[in-house]
Amino acid sequence: MKYKLLAASILATLSTSATSATYQLSELGTLEDAKYSYVKDVSESGHIIGFANGLYNLPIDTSYIDFSENIIENSYDNTKAAFELSDKEITFTLDDIENNDAVLTNADAHTFMVSFLSSISTNFEYQKLSSLVGVKYNDTQVTEQSLFDVASVDYDGLTRSTSNIFNAVSEDGVTVGWGSAPYDKVSFIPDGDDEAETWFTHEFIERGMVISADGLKVPLEPEFNEYGGTSRANDIVKTNSGYTVVGNMSTSIPDDRQDNIDDNCDNEDEPTSVCINLLNTNISRGLFNKRAVKWELDESLNITSVEELGLALTPDEGETEDDAFTSTALAVNSNGIIVGSSNTRYYKNDDTILTMPVYFKDGAVIDFIDQEDDWQAGKSIAINDNDVITGYATKRIEGTLRNKFFYHDIATGNTVFPTDYFSSSSSYSNDINNQGYIVGEGEVGVSDNTRRKEAFIYKIGEDKITNLNDLLPCFDTDGETNYAYTMAEATSINENNEIFGTATKTVEKLDSLGGVVTDVNGEIEYESIAVAVKLTPIANGEVDDCAPPDAEVYERNSASFPWYTLLLLPLVGLRRIFRF
Repeated sequence: MKYKLLAASILATLSTSATSATYQLSELGTLEDAKYSYVKDVSESGHIIGFANGLYNLPIDTSYIDFSENIIENSYDNTKAAFELSDKEITFTLDDIENNDAVLTNADAHTFMVSFLSSISTNFEYQKLSSLVGVKYNDTQVTEQSLFDVASVDYDGLTRSTSNIFNAVSEDGVTVGWGSAPYDKVSFIPDGDDEAETWFTHEFIERGMVISADGLKVPLEPEFNEYGGTSRANDIVKTNSGYTVVGNMSTSIPDDRQDNIDDNCDNEDEPTSVCINLLNTNISRGLFNKRAVKWELDESLNITSVEELGLALTPDEGETEDDAFTSTALAVNSNGIIVGSSNTRYYKNDDTILTMPVYFKDGAVIDFIDQEDDWQAGKSIAINDNDVITGYATKRIEGTLRNKFFYHDIATGNTVFPTDYFSSSSSYSNDINNQGYIVGEGEVGVSDNTRRKEAFIYKIGEDKITNLNDLLPCFDTDGETNYAYTMAEATSINENNEIFGTATKTVEKLDSLGGVVTDVNGEIEYESIAVAVKLTPIANGEVDDCAPPDAEVYERNSASFPWYTLLLLPLVGLRRIFRF
């Protein structure tokens, strides 16, 4: 039985029809070849973008693999042991994969290879795979939008080696995001060896992209592009003369980081691009100095100006030679005010560098969260046209770092951290509209040592968030079956108070080739998946009371909240991508 959080009494305290009405949930569709779908941004004119994950039939290239190497033999042995623990018999051998094309027909073999390649993602002697693709939603039709991927020379279709992050869409359908370069399979002879080895290399780690409504792609080349450089495009707004795009880009490499490159990346033991990737991953603040940036583009998407937006600190002379410093722009409003995050100094110790929420205005970088209240990290995520910012900040609560969403009014300088689900719940805001409604997600409880998240809506000036699941029906249309969806995150809200985000539902489990999975007894297995959804307010709707007669009142901020089947790793892990 699905319970509600005294929704009627909470809604009675809210002041507008958006939260005093129930919502109708509709799915936006799922990419045909993917398991999960998500929303990232929605324009007021109805353009909807997002991403899909969990692609079926990822292409596996086995032609270069030596299946007698310990690394793959050990992985196979571990997989075989896991089968045995589940009272299952493994259905493939390494010889089947090498010589009998098992990855094309045997889902267990295909799953094994995908898992194996994922587990050694920092080993560039093996194929790189990515299951993350950008998508556009249009009248239940979902179409993929590739950013930098290209046709493979080793198998049919795209290489599927690139990340594709769709971030924002303008009123006329121009989209922005960022992605990685596709990997090439190259032959490389390490210094001192006689035989060539296979390695996987690419031209750059990440690069921003602008895509017109009809598909024209405009890469945002960083002005500092040594070793490929980096750039990201995070938001776009339509202007009278074209478009404003904000994000960040590489501006230089600190002297100490250049020394790391000179000492290690000599193209002798490994290709230079591989060395650059590894250093960038393993050094805490990366190789590149990065700055928040604003690009201006004309109607034809020609770049007319590039402006660096600065840092919330001034590096000392010695620091410019040391670790990299970063700021990034995540959103811009119609007034040209930009929000994001920046490295800044810890108020107790100038040598300690934090990343804090900021906004960029009139050439200044304003760090506005009070560190003396123990806040020590965070980001400004969105800003409305009334110059009210929302985001999250991080502090230690009950011994553990937790995130709490906030809103900040630039005009008054006031910052408010509203009451969320419970005191040690981590909460994130994702969007704010001009009416002051904020949407996001927060932790609702703990099950099996895992903190589960559910979506919320909050009206500025009210005391408490409302769980969006409290505004959905208790039952499906038959009046008996529990409602099939749980709102896990709310990503975007428009001026009609329509909410877009991600819900979870239980479906028949499909394997990595798209086939239905059965257990040892031949019974169909089930799983929870993420689906992109739209919530539409129902005028004069009534909140359902889902509690059975004589049931005890349940408070959602209790740790004993009943378990809902949620998609955990794909949902939470991917959200982290967009917060950096």
